[in-house]
Amino acid sequence: MKIKFLVLFLALQALSGRSQSLTTSLTNSTVTAIPDGNPVGVMEQFNVSGVGGSVSNVQVTLDITGGFNGDLYAYLVSPQGQLVVLLNRPGVTSINPFGYGDAGMNITLDGLAGNNIHDYGSVPGYSLSGTTWAADGRNVNPLAAGSILYGTPTTANLSLFQNTDPNGVWTFFIADLGAGGGSASLNNVVLTIMTVPEPQTWVMLGGGLAVLGLLRPRRNC
Repeated sequence: MKIKFLVLFLALQALSGRSQSLTTSLTNSTVTAIPDGNPVGVMEQFNVSGVGGSVSNVQVTLDITGGFNGDLYAYLVSPQGQLVVLLNRPGVTSINPFGYGDAGMNITLDGLAGNNIHDYGSVPGYSLSGTTWAADGRNVNPLAAGSILYGTPTTANLSLFQNTDPNGVWTFFIADLGAGGGSASLNNVVLTIMTVPEPQTWVMLGGGLAVLGLLRPRRNC
């Protein structure tokens, strides 16, 4: 009977471990001008340490004011060197070589989101304030012709980072690649990493069930 209670306890612990997650947020709120028409851009680094488990989702919140959104190019690099393009000149297509003319955005890019930020202008009733979008994901030269840029498939969303180690240096980069349209400011960037624990409790549960099977009394024939 005690063994059965032990196995039940391990099972509950296992289920509890699977439901728990840890969210780590790192913020850089230093207002930084994004040089107009300059590929040097702005780089921010976030050092993550002591976080257990593996990545389940990543979010990047951007607060940008001014400028010309169609000029913006941004990416995020993980500690393992994986790169995800966050913005690649939003709105640029074969018939719109300049992209969207909105000035700034306050959005969250999420690995689980649906609508792609590159096409935000085609979403009915879209808002660039407090909304969530999928990253651009087009890993192609941002200075390429609109037909090439827009025609390149989305290859790597923020979901690329799933099941990786969150610890190490994450690098964020943003640049304004089109001269004119004014200078944008990066007011705030927040990197949010959600992790899930390693399934060690399931190993314990398996061992408990095995013990139960070995020690269960056998009926006499």
